[in-house]
Amino acid sequence: MLLSGGRLLVRPLTRRPLMELASVVAALERLAPPALAASWDNVGLLVEPSPPHTVHTMLLTNDLTEGVMEEALRLQAQLVLAYHPPLFHPFRRVTMATWKERLLVRALENRVAIYSPHTAFDASPHGVNDWLAKGLGDCSTVPLTNSTADTFPTPGSHRLEATIPASYDAASVVARLRALEGATVALVTLSSGSRLSLNCSRKALVEAVRVLNRVEEIRASLEVTELQKPPLPDTGMGRLCALREKTSTAAVIRRIKEHLKLAHVRVALGTGRSLDSEVATAAVCAGSGASVLRGVAADLFLTGEMSHHEVLDAVAVGTTVVLCEHSNSERGFLVELRDVLSQSLEGRVSVLVSAADREPLRVM
Repeated sequence: MLLSGGRLLVRPLTRRPLMELASVVAALERLAPPALAASWDNVGLLVEPSPPHTVHTMLLTNDLTEGVMEEALRLQAQLVLAYHPPLFHPFRRVTMATWKERLLVRALENRVAIYSPHTAFDASPHGVNDWLAKGLGDCSTVPLTNSTADTFPTPGSHRLEATIPASYDAASVVARLRALEGATVALVTLSSGSRLSLNCSRKALVEAVRVLNRVEEIRASLEVTELQKPPLPDTGMGRLCALREKTSTAAVIRRIKEHLKLAHVRVALGTGRSLDSEVATAAVCAGSGASVLRGVAADLFLTGEMSHHEVLDAVAVGTTVVLCEHSNSERGFLVELRDVLSQSLEGRVSVLVSAADREPLRVM
């Protein structure tokens, strides 16, 4: 309240923007569905304070260290998005003995939620690998390995098809098959009989074959197909990049350093190649990319880290390897993610990028 010319003025209270934690998590999962993550990964909401829990400040970090947790508490953040999951291996106890246990203790004591997208954003369109590929210059990209849809287009893991002759009672066969748990039956009437199509689980498949094998005319026509999840376009691990214009290796390395804001990267020139050699194709994978890049035909590999022998394997076939350290291949994406999240959350949450988060390795 203020006095102005003897009058009492009431200034309206300004409320900080906020969202329920569940709504924020739902928005994060829309951007990078957890189903896209690698099977070995631990993604999603890792620490949840007891409800109700509202979020008005979210802090983005590549690695949740104790220094970043101090920053989060200083900024009064209610949610930390840690690109790498700080909780990965199971805990047998939660004490103050190790730094990761202390992170969990401090998060719970101070009601700070922790969310990790990790490989879900590695695979997502416009995720970390597409961001990393921008460092190569103007290029077209496709995933090195496509993600697949998390559900089948139809129920079941197998499809069984068979022809039922007109002389046989198709209705009795269908009735027995429909009694099987998890089986979906379709029947098309033909001039010569009926064509049966059954979608089912592996367990139900065995029972269905047992039913149909009783009739020799049906048994001879049995066909079984194992259903596969359909691939998702533009979604998956790593990226194969075709440069619009061939560029010298030295020029591509300069672009990478500028994009990642690094003074140095490590380079192993492919056999028979020099800094003047042209680059037409490059394969990129954020983080530790050897398993994704292995066997890919490209002039250049860009990733965070590879082992000594993995580098030798690539160099031997003429591929130049550029290593920028693990988190340097991911951290810059957080700035782009901040802007995407701010728009997705309609400005109701203040999204900040950690100033304390940094690559632990230094060139000295």
